[in-house]
Amino acid sequence: MGSAVPRAAVIADSDSRWRWAALTARKIAPGHALDARLLSCATTPAPRQIEDAGVLPDTSRVVTVAEALADPAVAEADLLVLGTLGGTALALLHSLGAAWDGGSRRPVVITGYAGAVYENLVDGLLLRAGADLVLANSPHDARRFREAYRGAGVDEECVVEAGLPFLGGPRYDPSAVARGERPFTVCFAVQPTVPASPAARAGLVEKLRRHALRHPERQVLIKPRTRAGETGTRPERHAFRDLFEALGDRPPNLGLAEGSMAEVLNRTDLLVTLSSTAAFEAMQRGIPTAILTDYGIREAHGNHFFVSSGALASFAQLDEGLVPRPGYSWTTEHGIGQRDPFGPARARVAQLRTRAALPRVRPFYTPQNAPDYLEGLLGRHGLGLSGQPLPDGQAGRAGSGAMRRLIQRGAGGLYRVGTTRVAPVIRRLAEGAPQG
Repeated sequence: MGSAVPRAAVIADSDSRWRWAALTARKIAPGHALDARLLSCATTPAPRQIEDAGVLPDTSRVVTVAEALADPAVAEADLLVLGTLGGTALALLHSLGAAWDGGSRRPVVITGYAGAVYENLVDGLLLRAGADLVLANSPHDARRFREAYRGAGVDEECVVEAGLPFLGGPRYDPSAVARGERPFTVCFAVQPTVPASPAARAGLVEKLRRHALRHPERQVLIKPRTRAGETGTRPERHAFRDLFEALGDRPPNLGLAEGSMAEVLNRTDLLVTLSSTAAFEAMQRGIPTAILTDYGIREAHGNHFFVSSGALASFAQLDEGLVPRPGYSWTTEHGIGQRDPFGPARARVAQLRTRAALPRVRPFYTPQNAPDYLEGLLGRHGLGLSGQPLPDGQAGRAGSGAMRRLIQRGAGGLYRVGTTRVAPVIRRLAEGAPQG
């Protein structure tokens, strides 16, 4: 397929999804040139974040969805990896599929997830249906994906078991600490939204401060999700960086860790987090890993994903010296420790390329089975049901029918509250008020 030099195109909308998509392209098609198309949005990765993925694209542009659809680098690629939110993936699959329908060639399209899938499983999978390969990061995920697709009537053959492409690095060696070459280092991997409240986030920094005071022989590091001025996949409110800098009486063995997660893990002896993907990176290397239970084991936090892992621990237990080591059966089942997890994906791509023509791209959602939902998702990107950009002035009104119904329901509710609750109170107040 394609030109003399095979090419892979990546469309990504945030730093973590860029890293996943770019490294996935490299794992599946290591000899391909790479064209990066970064979507213009609130989470567009910065140049430093692009470099931190460890992949240098041959070309790179920041584009809108409409510009990506018209980009020859996308249409003429041999491989296209979508590292986007589910709704954006559907908009691209729907619109690119319509544009490619009837053509003699198209790219092999791959999508998946940049981390653990612990929420909105069916929602996200159905939005990604239509890609040639939907990558599952573990045997556990592959079974869940296939079950969900079977139940919805989607061909489960698209599910291919792979792994998180950024897992790797040197195996953990505790001898450096034993030899006194460096202190035992505890690294807390920050998450932008967990815990959510400012009090809980400030309290977590205080726990780290107390741990550093209790263990002066240890180095305690806070690893921010991004550097100052950068945005991540999810915006961080009440940033740990700010809370650390505002912390009074900081012990000398408590500090911030800059640089990539891979670099920080090179000097980490205990990784602590609530549910960050960094836990998988640490476990892959054999680094002891603690998943905090201080704020509960909850789906909202994502730490429920690690039940039965052997990694759950409270900060009080860590203070007492606990160093959790996840169990082998759990890590294997969740895609950790695989030698070449992308072999099946490479084989599937090679198989597809032997066909005279690839099948049509058929997303699950269509104008027939979900017209309102599809119209709203496409409208957010300025696209119509045809897959073409909406005329100027109409993009902002996309999904206006659904919005109008929402406003009408809200207005009706306000009217009922006003007539049944507020008006009687005002009348009583007026009746009891002195006459002027």
